[in-house]
Amino acid sequence: MSGFGDRVRIKESPETRAIGVAGLEGDVYGCTTPSVTNVVVIGGAPEDYALNVSIKGHGELWFRPDLVELLHNNAGLEVVIGKHKAVRQADGSWSETAVASPGLLSRMKRFFSKL
Repeated sequence: MSGFGDRVRIKESPETRAIGVAGLEGDVYGCTTPSVTNVVVIGGAPEDYALNVSIKGHGELWFRPDLVELLHNNAGLEVVIGKHKAVRQADGSWSETAVASPGLLSRMKRFFSKL
């Protein structure tokens, strides 16, 4: 099963061919319970679970999980949320660290570069 941050390929099916995404690659941005969020799921959601995949040129689409093939875990992917940074490891885990606040000099440079 693919999860957040994974690089995936969309499998061939009548539904994925119909919208022109069969065989394309993208990144998993999240998952949901369609009965709660009311998202449209390509292939339907018989198990009430869907993956959000971002595909260049097609935006973000929701897929039934068996229509998504894991390619790799995107090792080296960096995600920063607030003051936390996570880096994807080769085994699929995340290494988390705190992000230091920019110093006074950095803030001043940004401020004056906007003038």
